[in-house]
Amino acid sequence: MNVLKFGGTSVGTVESLKNVRSIVESLPSDTVVVVSALGGLTDKLISTARLAADGEDWSDEIDAIIARHHDIIDQLVRQEKKVETIETVDALLDELRRTYEGVSLIGDLPAKTLNVIVSLGERMSAPIVAGIIKDARLHNSLDFIKTEKWFDKNIADIALTHRLIVKEFSNSEKGPHITGGFISKDRDTGEITNLGRGGSDYTAALIAAAINADILDIWTDVDGFMTADPRIIKDAKVLSSMSFIESMELCTFGAKVIYPPTIYPVFHKNIPIRILNTFNPTATGTLISDSSEAKEYPVKGVTAVRNTCLVRLYGKLTDNVAQINTRAYNALARNGVSVFLLAQPGENEEFSFAIASSDRERASRALNEEFAPELIDGALSSIAFEENLSTIAVVGEGIRHLKGVNARILNTLMRSGIKTLACSEGNSDTTVSFVVQEKDTVEAIKAIHGLFF
Repeated sequence: MNVLKFGGTSVGTVESLKNVRSIVESLPSDTVVVVSALGGLTDKLISTARLAADGEDWSDEIDAIIARHHDIIDQLVRQEKKVETIETVDALLDELRRTYEGVSLIGDLPAKTLNVIVSLGERMSAPIVAGIIKDARLHNSLDFIKTEKWFDKNIADIALTHRLIVKEFSNSEKGPHITGGFISKDRDTGEITNLGRGGSDYTAALIAAAINADILDIWTDVDGFMTADPRIIKDAKVLSSMSFIESMELCTFGAKVIYPPTIYPVFHKNIPIRILNTFNPTATGTLISDSSEAKEYPVKGVTAVRNTCLVRLYGKLTDNVAQINTRAYNALARNGVSVFLLAQPGENEEFSFAIASSDRERASRALNEEFAPELIDGALSSIAFEENLSTIAVVGEGIRHLKGVNARILNTLMRSGIKTLACSEGNSDTTVSFVVQEKDTVEAIKAIHGLFF
């Protein structure tokens, strides 16, 4: 059994949906297809909600949303499915209009209401796709993708979701199975939630893992993973294969091909992932697996995390690396802050690491609370935060063991006039990373890519 995921660009137009239909109808009837909202619709739903909340005229926006869905139904939905599809989608469009009216009336946009609004994208696209594809069976992902609260985030309740997916699909009739990605419900309250941007990938991975799929195909608008962002590196190369670890590292450090959490459920089941192009379906794509085949390149890719914040702790306590490391990491983890680079120990009694700039306030509160005694008695002199930075990651299995790789990269950056503010300690065999000024991001990627490719 295959699980396929089609992103917004793949279901965004009449022409792209014809490609989706052709791809799905060429596969066995037990295929599961996960779809995103129509391309760009989620952003449109959000921006229209904000217009309503601000008391501005949103009528043209809702009219355009309605017209777009009706146009696709008119042109593509199978004749025998048209009445049913129109009724389903129109009921959801009516719900959307009423919700906007409520938002406009109260002049506010609560998070719960916004969750309902953005859910309507997938709740409309799934029945439309089911109406386009012969013998398709529609499934409501709100019935089996369940979340729980973790700090201020909704995260999948893996065990419950797994059981519900198995129940949903184990006795289902034949026919391509269509469902919406991204959307979910809170396991305790029943409120509509979502898995975050890129959540359709994650939905597909959760389904693939639960039903022990043969492969997970992510259909998007690129030919596969590339050695760098092609918008920056015009001659970036498509990688025919890579390991789970390499793909996880590239996604974690900013590659936009797939949503990072997607990899974990299928990795643990050893289910391969293929990245394929809906607009170029004959392209080989990129196969992600645990295969130990010979690698095309010692380095698989160069990518960047913008909006990096470098955190520096100063004082004698930093001499005890084990203690300060453990306490800092635990304090941050308890507050939902992830660390994606631990810098090499600096001079002048310094311990530093990188986090997302969006986590700065939470990190500051957590660290100041954790180290309050040391800040009072002087064991720590200060905790400083530096923003407007980027983390550049160079990924490839065994890269840490490539002779002189760090020195070569640092020298390349220096020759390009780029100052390195921190570099990774080398606790990963797969990734070496460096912090630079955000303004130097593009030049840093170009310089490093030129070194290895």
